[in-house]
Amino acid sequence: MIRRLQPHEMDELIALWLASTIDAHPFISESYWHESESIVRNVYIPQSVTWVYLQNEKIAGFISVMDSLFIGALFVSEPFIGKGIGNALMAHVKKQYPALSLEVYQKNYRAVDFYHHQGFRIEESAWQNETHHPTWIMSWPEGETL
Repeated sequence: MIRRLQPHEMDELIALWLASTIDAHPFISESYWHESESIVRNVYIPQSVTWVYLQNEKIAGFISVMDSLFIGALFVSEPFIGKGIGNALMAHVKKQYPALSLEVYQKNYRAVDFYHHQGFRIEESAWQNETHHPTWIMSWPEGETL
C-alpha cells in the first residue's frame, strides 16, 4: 500500500534512508551520511511530498518529491529490493506529476539502470563538491528539461 508519510513515522523512514543510502553508495564515506542525517530529517523530508510503501505495516520503501518536479529520494529497504516496490513508487509519482528530474551518482549503477528502465534519460553531468563524486541529472519524460 502506498500512502503519504505520517509525522510519527519519521524515525522509521530515516533509519531506512540511512541504511539504504550507505548500502547504495559504498564509494562515499559512511560518516558523510551520518553527518547528513539531520538535514535530511529536518529540511529535505519536511520540504518534500513523501510517499511510503507499506509492507506488513512497516515502511519497505519511500519516494520524496521536492518542488513538484525533483525526486530527492527513492529508497527501498534491502530485503524488498527487486520485488516491485521501486516500480510501484515511481508509477505513483508519475501519475502525480507530468515531468520529473533527479540527480544520481554515476557510480550508483543499480540506480542509474533502474531510472533508465523507468524512462529517465541523462540530460547532463554534474559534480558534488561535498562528496567529490560525479552525478547524472536525469529527466522524465525523455527530452524534458526542467
